[in-house]
Amino acid sequence: MTKSTRPILLVVEDDEGLQRQLKWAYEDYEVVAATNRAQAIDMLRLHEPAVVTLDLGLPPDPDGVTEGFATLAEIQSLKPDTKVIVASGHGARESALKAIANGAYDFYRKPVDIDELGHIVKRAFQLHEIETENRRLEATASESQTVLGSIVSASPEMLKVAHTIERVASADVSVMLLGASGTGKELLARAVHDQSPRKGGAFVAINCAAIPENLLEAELFGYERGAFTGAVKTTPGKIEMAIGGTLFLDEVGDIPLPLQVKLLRFLQERVIERIGGRKPIAVDTRIVCATHRDLDGMTAEGSFREDLYYRLAEIVVPIPPLAQRTGDAVLLARYFTDKYAKELGRSLNGLAPDAVEAVDEHPWPGNVRELENRIKRAVIMADGKLVTAGDLDLQSNIDGDGASPINLRAAREIADRKAIAQALTRTDHNISGAAKLLGISRPTLYDLMKQYKLSA
Repeated sequence: MTKSTRPILLVVEDDEGLQRQLKWAYEDYEVVAATNRAQAIDMLRLHEPAVVTLDLGLPPDPDGVTEGFATLAEIQSLKPDTKVIVASGHGARESALKAIANGAYDFYRKPVDIDELGHIVKRAFQLHEIETENRRLEATASESQTVLGSIVSASPEMLKVAHTIERVASADVSVMLLGASGTGKELLARAVHDQSPRKGGAFVAINCAAIPENLLEAELFGYERGAFTGAVKTTPGKIEMAIGGTLFLDEVGDIPLPLQVKLLRFLQERVIERIGGRKPIAVDTRIVCATHRDLDGMTAEGSFREDLYYRLAEIVVPIPPLAQRTGDAVLLARYFTDKYAKELGRSLNGLAPDAVEAVDEHPWPGNVRELENRIKRAVIMADGKLVTAGDLDLQSNIDGDGASPINLRAAREIADRKAIAQALTRTDHNISGAAKLLGISRPTLYDLMKQYKLSA
């Protein structure tokens, strides 16, 4: 017998007459049925249905909802992407709303209106298909959206940077990374190290702007015991610690002029002297540096030595800000959402359409660091299954006439909003009339209006 290719709908219903009625009505689906929780779980494991209709009143508690809620919880535990539509009898709206709060997709009233339930089921299958395709595309894309081993990007601008890094990594020359704060300069510096013959050595980083001027020399060059008050033991500096490896000087433009002279001598002669020492120490260390400052302007005004600049900048790699990396803001937002949802134990399915739109439109002056921090906060604060523009504390122009949908989900929300607004206008904001005009149930319309923050 040839296996059916129709979508599978699982009907969990104690009323066998209703089961037969649903099987007859839903000829577009392969309908399988269960009358209790054990059968429902067996059918779920066997068929992995995309959509389930679930009567909350199942034996051995047909007049209550205990068994129904237990079945809902077990379905979600085994197959969280399943769209569960629960049945609500007369006066049982509170239970149905509680089920939705616990993860059910929608609910329908008893006695059953086959046409009304059909619309809800059809919409559930469509949403499941969209979400499945989105997950497939994101999983496929993620395999090719990591460059240099650890940098998440798919933009042509960053791919060009990655190609440059790969080319210069094997050459033992000093590399200067020029870019704004938060653009990922340290990750790129590590990539230079990891792609080079020095990858077996140490990668030592120091932020020259974060250390007071009077301590920076000791941090870089080290000191001998007794060189100054508090120097109770001989301590090697960062340059010495990076022998055989790579030293990353972040914010090198903040090094004071007197210390620039000593750094220049090290670069010219490849020897250092610790503070308080007299013995030169040979140092084989590669230098990678970074800054957000305009070093050309600083050399012109005399605040940065020109000879040091040319020693440090044998290869210059400009790093574009996030706003100039085509598509990377949304890509990184999805990456960080998934990362922090797992780390923080939040059950999230990704970004809502308005969040995608807002992320894509925001200028991100703080670059990747700002985006990461905002996403982390949003993952903590999100109330629903999707991170919204509100959770990100960003405004979306998704309702604007010029808004261009970034994906099918965004296009669907734009269409939903427009259709709902038109239906409400045509029916003088009568919810029942608008739902009928739209071909959906009143509960579904209420949920959509709540989701999109639309008022009646």
